[in-house]
Amino acid sequence: MLGSMAHRGPDELGIYRDRRAGLAHARLSIIDLTTGQQPLANETRELWVVFNGEIFNYVELRGELEGHGHQFATKSDTEIIVHAWEQWGEAAFDRFNGQWAIALWDSRTDTLVLCRDRVGVRPIYYAEHDGRLAFASEVKALFAGMPELPRALDPIGLEQTFTFWSVVPPRSVFRGVQELRPGHVRVYQPDRPVREVAYFEPRYPRGDVDKFRGSLADAAVALREALERATAVRMLRADVAVGSCLSGGLDSSVIASLAKRAKPFGFTTFSLRFADAEYDETSYQRVMVDHLGTDHADIVVHAREIADVFPKTIWHTERPILRNGPAPLYLLAQLVRERGVKVVLTGEGADEVLAGYDLFREGKVRRFWARRPESTFRHRLLERLYPYLARSPVAQQASARQFFGRGLDRHLEPGFAHHPRWASAAALKRLFGHAQRDAVGTHDVVAELLADLPGEFRGWTPLAQDQYLEMRTLLSGYLLSSQGDRMLMASSVEGRFPFLDKEVMALANSFPDAYKLAVLDEKHVLKAAARELVPESIRERPKQPYRAPDALAFAGAGRPEWVDELMTPTAVEAAGVFDAKAVAQLWSKATHRGDATQFSNFDNMAIVAVLSTQILYRDFVAQIREPPPVSLKTDINEAA
Repeated sequence: MLGSMAHRGPDELGIYRDRRAGLAHARLSIIDLTTGQQPLANETRELWVVFNGEIFNYVELRGELEGHGHQFATKSDTEIIVHAWEQWGEAAFDRFNGQWAIALWDSRTDTLVLCRDRVGVRPIYYAEHDGRLAFASEVKALFAGMPELPRALDPIGLEQTFTFWSVVPPRSVFRGVQELRPGHVRVYQPDRPVREVAYFEPRYPRGDVDKFRGSLADAAVALREALERATAVRMLRADVAVGSCLSGGLDSSVIASLAKRAKPFGFTTFSLRFADAEYDETSYQRVMVDHLGTDHADIVVHAREIADVFPKTIWHTERPILRNGPAPLYLLAQLVRERGVKVVLTGEGADEVLAGYDLFREGKVRRFWARRPESTFRHRLLERLYPYLARSPVAQQASARQFFGRGLDRHLEPGFAHHPRWASAAALKRLFGHAQRDAVGTHDVVAELLADLPGEFRGWTPLAQDQYLEMRTLLSGYLLSSQGDRMLMASSVEGRFPFLDKEVMALANSFPDAYKLAVLDEKHVLKAAARELVPESIRERPKQPYRAPDALAFAGAGRPEWVDELMTPTAVEAAGVFDAKAVAQLWSKATHRGDATQFSNFDNMAIVAVLSTQILYRDFVAQIREPPPVSLKTDINEAA
């Protein structure tokens, strides 16, 4: 199990064993490099912890715990966890400000506690089989530790992925494997039912309750101060080099600027560039590099390189993907590590907590339109969206009106803003074969999600409802996983996300809608807060989400042999997910197209989705291809 995840922690390996349990840890040393080894115990060596992540407020918590009489043997944030558990029990997790996957083992009572951070930055999977329980940060470790666990793709997990772009925990894409929900704690005790509870759910104002009461200027000052604290603690609480990713957008630029102020010297920024001008943001990146004067490194990615690293990308995502975004980030993480940097800050989370996506603007326009569905001009506001897309979904007025006009009579229902995107992804299910369709049957994953909403949900504003669903689906399941933790940790790099700081999220959630989405101006309050941090050209530039070449990376000339091999009817039928004839027709059309403009949105998503699913089946289920070689140290620290 340790060997399968050596990439997550190449610095030290540790094992604890007793009569009932075994804990193992692969360490990426960032805080307390000399005495922070895991598994780590309390003074009596009866309570043990293994932990992936960071508790950023550990210094403050340590002082509080010492006041209660606790004694510490290390300077690590890990030791805070065992003492906090002893002092406060499950209430300790709500005190933590950070990102974590935690397993606590109490050998006195044979109690196992699993906990995951508020928004799911760090992953935890678990499987129960034949009276045994295994848990790990990645699924491949579960398969290594429980070879008897049946290997099969989960049809409902695939149904979720081909609707929401991701599974929704506790589901995974593998049968018998579950993922702990963000913000949850799961407790195993002898002779008692397993207990799982939420210690955190995003909260938004209900009327005037919990609402920020200051002006927009007040909100901008409060946000900037909160981001300053969140960025500084993520920069300074590390005993290794910390850098920052710089896309050229507002979010990463704000964080890089604040990080530079927290650590003016020896600060490196990293950028991803594309050979294809449609996706490239080099000009904006250079504006920020010149503005900050950082040491800077970047990498230029060509479409062919995406195809070359795609199998490794899926080996680390451990799930199908519908877009190629993770693959270039895999290459960027390699560059970060090659430059000797172990930790990078990013702007991830800003769009979710401050309403930055076109989806939020789109939802607002469609609700405005729904109040006068006969209007001949209200839908024209959609034309203000997606200016960065060469093949914009609103370019053709008639088709845009038909697509976005569906379901306007349901504008008061949960999920209204998300339905167009969910429907667009769900169109890919036309490629499913009979076996997948039969296994799903009448299971409605959208209805299942919407039936599991907080009791307060209906009392929130429509924008808050949209934000909650975005955090529940795309943020943790795709952005923080496939594009975040998995790509960074593949190269032993830790990502830190100031916008997802506990205090920043609480503050942002309290803002009135108009501070976040002023008419159709997204992240309005952040732009005000950033006035002295970034140049006006960055602050006022149109929103351009991160994207990468999709179908053309695989269908173009000179593609790797494995691409055609996985698209053969034999390979498709073996995996049992897609209809071989439908895939053959898709692939035949794709390979006869000359440039990216000839690929529709469906084509781009379908080819990436099919190939990633085929790789997942080949490498994890059929095990046709040998996994990447593992370099495992022999000096494993053992405690028993």
